[in-house]
Amino acid sequence: MKKFDVVVVGAGPAGYVAALRCAQLGLSTAVADKWIGKDGQPSLGGTCLNVGCIPSKALLESSEHYEAAAHKLENHGIKIKGLSVDIPAMIERKDKVVHTLTQGIQFLFKKNKITWLRGHARLQPGGRSITVTPHETGVPPEMVEADHIILATGSASRELPNVPVDGDLVVDSSGALEFREVPSKLVIIGAGVIGLELGSVWKRLGAEVVVLEAMDTFLPMVDELVASEALKEFGRQGLDIRMSTRVLSAKTGKRKVTVNYQDAKGDHVLECDKLIVAVGRKPNTDGLNATESGLLLDERGFVHVDDFCRTNLPNVYAIGDIVRGPALAHKGQEEGVMVAERIHGQEMRINYEAIPWVIYTAPEIAWVGKTERQLKQAARIYKTGVFPLSASGRAKAMDETAGLVKVISDAQTDRILGVHMMGPSASELIMEAVVAMEFAASTEDIQRIVHAHPSISEAFHEAALAVDKRALHI
Repeated sequence: MKKFDVVVVGAGPAGYVAALRCAQLGLSTAVADKWIGKDGQPSLGGTCLNVGCIPSKALLESSEHYEAAAHKLENHGIKIKGLSVDIPAMIERKDKVVHTLTQGIQFLFKKNKITWLRGHARLQPGGRSITVTPHETGVPPEMVEADHIILATGSASRELPNVPVDGDLVVDSSGALEFREVPSKLVIIGAGVIGLELGSVWKRLGAEVVVLEAMDTFLPMVDELVASEALKEFGRQGLDIRMSTRVLSAKTGKRKVTVNYQDAKGDHVLECDKLIVAVGRKPNTDGLNATESGLLLDERGFVHVDDFCRTNLPNVYAIGDIVRGPALAHKGQEEGVMVAERIHGQEMRINYEAIPWVIYTAPEIAWVGKTERQLKQAARIYKTGVFPLSASGRAKAMDETAGLVKVISDAQTDRILGVHMMGPSASELIMEAVVAMEFAASTEDIQRIVHAHPSISEAFHEAALAVDKRALHI
């Protein structure tokens, strides 16, 4: 029987980073993972690298280049004739990006002497061992012991019982990354992060896109002002977002999908070429053998953990999408580092109040900390400052003036409680706010920091000034 200091179950961002950090600290480490790539071979990286974060961003980038060439560059005096889009080539580029990165993880495993156990892992009673069932048929399961086990099996797309996914006309978020041509009409169920990002890709490439959202509040986790501006902007871009809708059924024909839905005005029928189901994700805990092993799950299937990702079983940890908190790759990665270092005897902890969120639409949406809605519910007294990108010199020069930056601070201490933004490169710009909050900065601290001119980052500076009604350019 093989024996390791640490065995990690799952090789997505949370799992492979946990394994790398364990190995760096001198712990003998193995990773069990069952993922099979498009080529039919085992692949590291989990959902994020194979069919999630990375491939979706590759397509977002490609579609934004096409959008710029087709509709924006002429405003800069750049005219292009005979413009066309090659979807198979775009998909091939996306696949190359994925292949390069997954191969990179294999290299890091070899470099750090991490053992890769290819197959489906199940936790055994007591939490001191796992069984790994290899992919090959007829090969018996292998028992592996470990002093510590880290569970990092990630999440999967949620399904709708009345909308069966066939992988062709009706697809989940993974299938939406594999279209070989632009659908004339595309319907997306779900106006969350995934639905909006995928809708943006195919709208830019020429599809008519309708998004059906069951909730009556658009992006409820986003600051209300930013969400309101985003809804207007996406409407200007041509995304047809219909709120407060309930999908009743979806029926596939030879080449079309008929979607029946209901709203306050009654029943409606939509016909489309492709239907994407993007109604969120669920934890991948069904195959962990939780009941027999004694692992405690909550009513939604998440593994119950404490602040340091310890489960109810001694020396068994759980990280990433299968535990409480946002289903964000970077959150899972840092949990992996924290667990590895605590196994090694260090006292690392995570500040969950300073984790950035990003929606990779165009313009991007990013935030960290509290929203006004959350502060009102907590009866917290606060101040706000807002700066529109329409007043930014750099945004005007870029021809990207849709968006804003909003800063929320404590009314008594001036400590920054939340920063919310929509605009170009918001995913990068939010990190200044994350650092500020990690070091308990006040808006006065940001006010006194010199920001480069002209830059989009000046909008954060101006929003901080606006908290005290001191903004200079509005």
